[in-house]
Amino acid sequence: MSLRFGLALLLMTLSSTFTLNAHAQPEEPLKVAVRVNAPFVIEKNGDYQGLAVTLWENVATQLERPYELHPVSLNNLLTGVEAGKYDIGIGALTITSQRESVIDFSQPFHNAGLAVAVPSNNTSTWWAVTKRFVSFEFLKVILVLSGVLFVAGALVWFFERKENPEEFSEQPINGLGSGFWWAAVTMTTVGYGDKSPRSLGGRVVSLIWMFTCVIIISSFTASIASSLTVSQFQSKVSSASDLPNARVATLGNSATAAWLEQQNIGYESFTDLNAALKKLNAGQLDAVVYDEPILRYSMRTNALNNIRLLPERVLPQDYGFALPQGSELREPLNRALLDTVQSAQWRSELQRYLGQ
Repeated sequence: MSLRFGLALLLMTLSSTFTLNAHAQPEEPLKVAVRVNAPFVIEKNGDYQGLAVTLWENVATQLERPYELHPVSLNNLLTGVEAGKYDIGIGALTITSQRESVIDFSQPFHNAGLAVAVPSNNTSTWWAVTKRFVSFEFLKVILVLSGVLFVAGALVWFFERKENPEEFSEQPINGLGSGFWWAAVTMTTVGYGDKSPRSLGGRVVSLIWMFTCVIIISSFTASIASSLTVSQFQSKVSSASDLPNARVATLGNSATAAWLEQQNIGYESFTDLNAALKKLNAGQLDAVVYDEPILRYSMRTNALNNIRLLPERVLPQDYGFALPQGSELREPLNRALLDTVQSAQWRSELQRYLGQ
């Protein structure tokens, strides 16, 4: 009896010891894949910050889970999460149906969309005026106007050369020159009075020419003002519908690249957004299409003053954290995430990084 009691006591002691050891072991740190993409993930000397990193730190604190960060590319993040190599992926990860078919996503933590960056054409007004006045189009207008002046002057000379030879010489060269001078003075309403038709035919031509000049001057002035305004403020791309005929760039293997391919819009692929924006700023591209908050942040931090964003948002997008399908982290993660994005601290972070 005492032997059985001793064996039972020994088994209970060993069981308690194993249980205590099991509870004493710390939880495995979560493997968090990080895709660097400012302003959501910013890497500085091995330290990570940004909107997505701040959000994850708050969530991890609420979950009371240790973690370790693994910087990876977008492709490696998605395939690693899908294979279970990483417990979670953070960054500017767009939630799409294609990605949702192989991995799970958390609740969206930010709503944005694709935006189009175009040159702002901030050229000097005087330089813009000068370029218009030496352009081929402007010279064509001057030639046409000169032709109209010549015809009006020739008609007046034809009627005046007999009755008014003092002002309109009967000699063709001098007479036509006088007629051209009279037509120009009348059109510009200078009114020197040195030449004035006296014959009935000349006065009829003068009356018609005066009313014609009002129309010509009004149209000419409006045309110059309109062309200068358009050349000053309008770029080749004014909406998404202009993209098929423009030099477009975006990041390769991104949701934006997939959308451009769906729309049959050719594009130049970049691995670095700042490189694409600098090329746009130099006038070597017509547009850069990418996520609106990332474009806005890059333009602000790199002082790219010759670029602006079109007001149109091409495609709505939601950002979320990526998890393996069926992950037990999804529910507690969503609760902690929703609690954080509704806080004043999160609004302050949005203002800090995105100015909104």
